[in-house]
Amino acid sequence: MNGARSLAAVIALLEEFRGLTPLTVDRAAARFSAHGWAPGGKPRNGVETSWDKDGVSAWIRTFGDGAVCVSFAVWIRDVDASGYFDDLDAVYEQGERVLAGFLPEIEGSALAGHLVTAEQTAADEDEFIEVAKWTLDGRILTAGVIQQDTDLPVMVVVALEQPGPQL
Repeated sequence: MNGARSLAAVIALLEEFRGLTPLTVDRAAARFSAHGWAPGGKPRNGVETSWDKDGVSAWIRTFGDGAVCVSFAVWIRDVDASGYFDDLDAVYEQGERVLAGFLPEIEGSALAGHLVTAEQTAADEDEFIEVAKWTLDGRILTAGVIQQDTDLPVMVVVALEQPGPQL
């Protein structure tokens, strides 16, 4: 992945998503398409939900409560054929360095004036190896290092979540 170009593509979309009120699957998909992201062939309810550009993968997900989440994998390190890393701590540290390099890009972007640092929850601490979290105009922006299962890759992800409607 071309780091600077990939990060710029992610930041550009995050800035556009900020202006989408509400953030919906259809609107997010339209923005991906307009910015030249390639569809990944995973339509759901007639809308493309998987996208790729410059080595970055992205997904649009919905949840039962109406929440919409757009997430990006800006760095991925696959496990080896045996399902294990030679030195998992070294891979985690590499992911943490990638994240540390990406955070100033977020905090120095046009989003900066709208970001408010959010407290991490116990769920964040369980899910992420390292994480930064903000609120962004009523949405949650999260950037972190994650490995969802021991046989899955370690990734640096960025996610913007539009909470479901409050009843």
